[in-house]
Amino acid sequence: MASASSSAPGVNYVAQGGVAPLRAGQGISFVLRRLHSLTGIIPVGAFLFEHILISNATAIGQNGPSAYAKQVSFLGGLPLVFFLELFGIWIPIAYHALYGFYIWYRGEGNTAAYPWSGNWMYTLQRWTGAIAFIYIVWHTYTMRFTGIDLHDHPLASFGKVQAEVMHTPLFLFYVVGLVAASWHFAYGIWLFCAKWGIVSGDKAQKRLLRVCLAFFLLLCGVGLASLASFRSHSIADDDQNRAVTQNDHKASDQATASGKGAQ
Repeated sequence: MASASSSAPGVNYVAQGGVAPLRAGQGISFVLRRLHSLTGIIPVGAFLFEHILISNATAIGQNGPSAYAKQVSFLGGLPLVFFLELFGIWIPIAYHALYGFYIWYRGEGNTAAYPWSGNWMYTLQRWTGAIAFIYIVWHTYTMRFTGIDLHDHPLASFGKVQAEVMHTPLFLFYVVGLVAASWHFAYGIWLFCAKWGIVSGDKAQKRLLRVCLAFFLLLCGVGLASLASFRSHSIADDDQNRAVTQNDHKASDQATASGKGAQ
């Protein structure tokens, strides 16, 4: 298998501190870096692909609220869904992000000394990763661990996302997070293929880079269209409001009961 370090645009500047190729015989560090590179594609990248191009895409259009609710209901009804999320999403994302921060901490940026596109793209990959991690943590926390449980009330899913993106600051945060995550994944595919020697040679890697940039635009386009759909629809329909109201009433009743018990 050909080495990616000799011909890849953005990789052949390794001597100046750019993207280092993966090499054999480096002990546990080599294994950890390989695992970090792999988790960026599977399962983290696969999850991002599904989340943007499949699940969120269902929210686009006139039937967006009902279609999105059906998709959330389908995902929430998968067998052993908690363990699928734990081992297929949360742990891989945590590892990829935390080890990525460690690699960043141990590295040295040199965009000022060598201001060509490869170094800037490498630096952009680090920053978009940090932004995407913050965005994913926030989005996961608010959607899964605050307010109504969407696994129990999938009909409230459209309205719950809508309640956030209707606020302009949060909407802009979603846009920035979407763009950052899309770039990090799309350019990460190129880095993965170059580092693992899947695509070698200048021409082949340049063609792949153009494909990855087109994929980045596709992710952004579909993601922005879904966000626009959440903002353009009227506030959650009767079924969604009923689910939210029932949940609020339960919380209110529990709070009242607790208050009486304390008296």
